[in-house]
This record gives sequence, C-alpha cells and structure tokens, in this order.
Amino acid sequence: MVTRVIGASTLSRDLGHWRPSGRHRPVYRALADGIRLLVHDGRIPLGVALPSERDLAGALSLSRTTVTNTYAALRDEGYLLSRQGSRSTVALPRTGLAGRPARAAASVIDLTHAAVTAPSDEVTQAYAAALEALPAYYTGHGIEPVGLATLRQALARRYDERGLPTSPDQIMVTSGAQQAWRLLLEVLVSPGDRVVVDHPTYPNALEAIRRTAARAVPVPLRPREYSTPGSAHSPQRWDLDAIRDATVQTGARMAYVLPDFHNPTGALLDVAGRAELASNARRAGTTLVVDESMADLWLDEAPPAPVASVGHSGTVVTVGSASKAYWGGLRVGWIRASPALISRLATSRAAVDIGTPIMDQLACAALIERHEEILIPRRAELRRNRDALTAALARHLPDWSYDPAPGGLSLWVQMPAAASTALAAVAPAHGVALAAGPRFGVEGAFERHVRLPYTESADRLEAAIDRIAFAYQSLKPTDGNYCAVVL
Repeated sequence: MVTRVIGASTLSRDLGHWRPSGRHRPVYRALADGIRLLVHDGRIPLGVALPSERDLAGALSLSRTTVTNTYAALRDEGYLLSRQGSRSTVALPRTGLAGRPARAAASVIDLTHAAVTAPSDEVTQAYAAALEALPAYYTGHGIEPVGLATLRQALARRYDERGLPTSPDQIMVTSGAQQAWRLLLEVLVSPGDRVVVDHPTYPNALEAIRRTAARAVPVPLRPREYSTPGSAHSPQRWDLDAIRDATVQTGARMAYVLPDFHNPTGALLDVAGRAELASNARRAGTTLVVDESMADLWLDEAPPAPVASVGHSGTVVTVGSASKAYWGGLRVGWIRASPALISRLATSRAAVDIGTPIMDQLACAALIERHEEILIPRRAELRRNRDALTAALARHLPDWSYDPAPGGLSLWVQMPAAASTALAAVAPAHGVALAAGPRFGVEGAFERHVRLPYTESADRLEAAIDRIAFAYQSLKPTDGNYCAVVL
C-alpha cells in the first residue's frame, strides 16, 4: 500500500511562526509542539508520513539532528507510529481522558445538531396541500423508485433557476441526503477504495464511508490566512492542488466536497475554484460528489452557480436536501446525475427501499413552490442568531477564534487548548450538549475545535455560551492536554 507523504515545503508553510522566542525552550521541542498542534487541528491528516529528516531540515534551515530529536519526541508521545520497513505515519496518542458523568437536565441546550425548526404555518399548509393531492395517486401502486414526477420537475426548475439546466430524468428523489450519499457509495465504490474528503467534514458522510468498507482520504481545509488578500471566500480555503494530488496518489474512485457553506466551517468556494475542482476530477477520472445541502442558506451573498454547471455531466454528481432549508423532520433528499447513473442507482435502491413516502414528496414540492417566501425570513433569523453567537463568544470566551461564516448553520471555533472531547464530556453537567471536534475528522483529529450551530434563538445561544464557558473553566491541564475533573 502506498503511503501518502506530506511535502517538506507544505509542512514548513503550515507551521508558520513556530520557532521559540526564548532560550529556555529547545528548538526540537518547539518544532514537535508545532507539528502536534497541526495534527490536533486536522491540518496534518492522520495516516500520512512526515517528510524525511533531511528534507525537513533543509526546508526549515535546521540541523538534521534537531529534526531527528523532533521525530523521536513525537514517537515517544504517540504522534508518530513506526513500522518496520516503512515510513513512520502520523497518529493520535491514546490519552484516556476521563469525563465527569453527565447528569440529566431538562434545561440542557442541545448544540449537537445543526438543523432548523419548521416554519410551522408553511409546513402545515404544504402537508394539507399534499393530502388534497394524494387521492390522484390511489389508482397506482404508489411505488416510485426515482421519485414523483411532480417533485422531480420542481427540482429541475430550481436547478434551472440556479444556472444549471436540468431535466427531470437527471433527478432521483431519496429519503434524505444521507441515503443519497449511501446509494452513491454502494454503486460507485468497492470495499477498500479511497474516497477523498474535505477535512473537517460532515460526520455522517465519514460514517457512511466506513460502513461501506471504503477508506476516507482527508485533505485539510486551510485557515483563512491562506485566502487571497481582499477575498473573504477565496478558493484557497480548499487546497485544490492537495485535493488533486491526493486523488491521483491514492487512486481515489470518488471525492466528496461541500463547497456551499461548508459543514462545519461555513466556507464558500468561488467560481474559479469550482471550475478547477471539476476540471481536476475529470482529468483524474474521479467521480466528484458535491453536497449542496447548505446552498440555500446564504447569509451574506448568494453562492455561485453549482459546480456541475462547470463540470462534465459524467464526472460531477450533486446531492441536495430539503431538511436544512425547510425542516430537519422533512426527510427528502435528491441526486442530480446522468440518466444512466440514475437508472443504476434506482436498481441498487431496491435492496434498501422502494421509494420515498409520497406524502413527503408532495409536501416538499409544495414548499419548493414557495421557496423564496420561506427562505427570506429564515435567512434573516439566522443572521440575527449568528450575530448573537459571535457577541456571546466575545463576551464569555474572547480567546476562542473562528473564521466568519458567510452562510450555513454553524461556526467552526478553535479553542486555545486541545480540550474538545473533554469539554463535550462535561458540558451536559453544565446544561449544554456539544458535538466534539473529532466527530468531524478522521481518527480523532480536531481536538482544538468545536462546532457551534446558530440555529437556536439569541437568548438560548447567550445562555449556551455562558454555560460552555463555565464547563471549559472546569477542565484542568494534564501533560499539555485538558481532561475533565472527576468529582
């Protein structure tokens, strides 16, 4: 098996200003700590090999002995795994963090899900319209493996409006975006195949990859400082060269990306980045699956046209969902692909189910007809909530940092310490539930991060951040990590 190797120039760039400022901290120790933080932040994927000692020494203008001592320290701490006859690869040590038992609390604010509540009147009216339309389907068998024609037509019109001409035979309706992703994996990927993913990424996408016995190949998103000057949404948040190289080096059959208000970071890929992403996938012969579940939740500016509008019809497959824009309880998703692939997916689906419930499809079609009427107030509410969350962070946790989110449902927040798992363990005892950062990464990365959705009301977000601050203060440092205090 070929081991991916991170380049010495790439590692040197990502380390930034790592050198010690005083004489009391050895250079090898400062370098080891810098690499360790990149591992925790997910910017060095687990399982890759670090550069050779000679190459890194040259890139950093250090002696080879210093780099040798650095790698030895990382091995001693469990951040490098050595195997005879092969390169040492990056890992996370088994820390054995102890968590304080969570106490049940009726007032716990749940921030584990980035999902919206229903616009009650509109959803009620949509289901009432669906109930009126339902009798027209009684004379048929009610089984529609690719979805009702009325919903596929409505979805095709939405793609047309967004700059991507689409016919109904390019649409398959599924029971949520998660089922859409699982079907694509089952049809296009075999056990052991590689799937390139953003890092961090949507946790359920990673779980689906694991369940199909495929292997996720993480490519880290860059922090905002690597963006093009003057651009808040530069494609450089996505390391497009690294995505291309990872795809080619691993022979990945598929790549899964979230370019529209990325979950969990909220980042947005611009027009040029979309074209390059699609072009690279075509040249590599890889299927590019674009998850557009957040595309309608723009808060500062609308996203560019879909990636498929600049990609080859046989290369780019698009996944969408009604649950993020309308309501988490509406489990309707869809796939936009070539008619030939839609036919293969429908055949494979028969082993799982034989179609999405007709009532839900009819209700979804009714909601799409009122799309902007529903989304305009929804976006305004999310903007208010986002402002409330950032204000609460500034008051209660001013040393926590994050990149602005131009859309989506959450902030991806970095803490000063690698405390995410411990914080999620103690938070329920303080009245708030959190999704720890490692949920969004491969093999436990992102211990310095936590996703904070802004789907709750402003007053509840203020209370949640206040409780998180108390929970964070209850943690005590142990050997450079944080763990929960056991009472």
